[in-house]
Amino acid sequence: MIITTTPSIEGKNIVEYKGIVFGEVINGVDFIKDFAAGITNFLGGRSGSYEGELIDARQNAIKEMKQRAIQLGANAILSVDIDYEVLGQSNNMLMVTASGTAVIVK
Repeated sequence: MIITTTPSIEGKNIVEYKGIVFGEVINGVDFIKDFAAGITNFLGGRSGSYEGELIDARQNAIKEMKQRAIQLGANAILSVDIDYEVLGQSNNMLMVTASGTAVIVK
């Protein structure tokens, strides 16, 4: 499966468009990670706990998008876009959405 942010793949022809596919993930940040990030925010520097959550959520959203494309019979996803949102009453939920166009290329 080829996954790219570009609208085409050099050397490949689009044979069929299968439709738009999405992968959505909502992860909660637990108290310990939130506390550790607060200390990092106070002292300065990078928050490894939040970065880890972000990486996991992004990878899972892409994986889910890929699975949906496979179900449609696609072998590539073009024009991939990743969006991030913070949700929840205390902003302790992270939503990551991956979207793109599922196609068959040859």
